[in-house]
Amino acid sequence: MDLHLWLAYVAAAFLIAVSPGSGAVLSMSHGLAYGVRKASATIGGLQLGLLLILLVAGAGVGSLLLASELAFNVVKVLGALYLIYLGWCQWRAGGASPLAGAHEVPAGSWRKRCLTGFLTNATNPKGIIFMVAVLPQFLTDARPLWSQLLVIAVTTLAVDTVVMHGYAASASAMRRLLRSARAVQAQNRVFGGLLMAVGAGLFFVQRGARHA
Repeated sequence: MDLHLWLAYVAAAFLIAVSPGSGAVLSMSHGLAYGVRKASATIGGLQLGLLLILLVAGAGVGSLLLASELAFNVVKVLGALYLIYLGWCQWRAGGASPLAGAHEVPAGSWRKRCLTGFLTNATNPKGIIFMVAVLPQFLTDARPLWSQLLVIAVTTLAVDTVVMHGYAASASAMRRLLRSARAVQAQNRVFGGLLMAVGAGLFFVQRGARHA
């Protein structure tokens, strides 16, 4: 990939990452609840889901998914229901586990946090739509496809990892202000509500006009 094209993609990848979405909400939620170190497992899962989307889009499967109304709707509904489920669980958590002193909210295993991040991105049809639409703009016939996809994947994951850790760190910095049960309940309801809202929004995502 030529340098000017790569720089343009870096800018695009950064804009994609900073745009509010389910990954950003989840990173902030786990950063606030568990701290940046434990939220890293969540962010790692987000990157695995993002990598899957890149592979799907790069292999052309994304175009087939967009062409099939049934397949697209299945992914959309599963993704929406999963985010709503995550949001509802966090909403119901209330303030039963306040942040007291050096103690943290129980975070569960790193595998569970990683899986949560993976499923959040992997079942997001908006990511597939975006990648299928954007990737061709940065691919050329002058170089092997695999090498271009490799550069794009590494760049995307690196940028998104930095941005998601930024979201988690920003939220984690507020933890000192949220030590009471009432404060924990408030943040659980805010982030739970946001996750449910993002999930509900996925129901309104439509396929691109590729099937005319």
